[in-house]
Amino acid sequence: MARNRRHQAASVRFGPAVAAFLICLLLGGSGVGYVWQKNQIKELGDARKKREQRLAELQRNNEKLRRQLALLRSPAFIDRRVRELNLGLVPPLPSQVLSLPEPVAAPAPDAPPSAAQFADHPPRAG
Repeated sequence: MARNRRHQAASVRFGPAVAAFLICLLLGGSGVGYVWQKNQIKELGDARKKREQRLAELQRNNEKLRRQLALLRSPAFIDRRVRELNLGLVPPLPSQVLSLPEPVAAPAPDAPPSAAQFADHPPRAG
């Protein structure tokens, strides 16, 4: 006599349903992962674009400030401001300017003498 379905093992009866559920779970999880990844790529692209715009803005501002600093440092601007503020500043007289000679670096003890060291001294007659 043939057995009916009620007498089959539980794994035989629910096996195809579990397999179908796992396949649906795998496909659904893959779809959700794909959409999440695309969303992350879009957000990173937007953040990058925003930062590049901010960098360009800062570079423009930097250049504007650099030009302003050059203008403020110019002798003509400084002279004009001195006159506006009545500071009474004048250029120094030539007698007030002290020029210092540039120090010459001493040669290393193991370095051979250079021709510049002997330029002040005429060669000796031997």
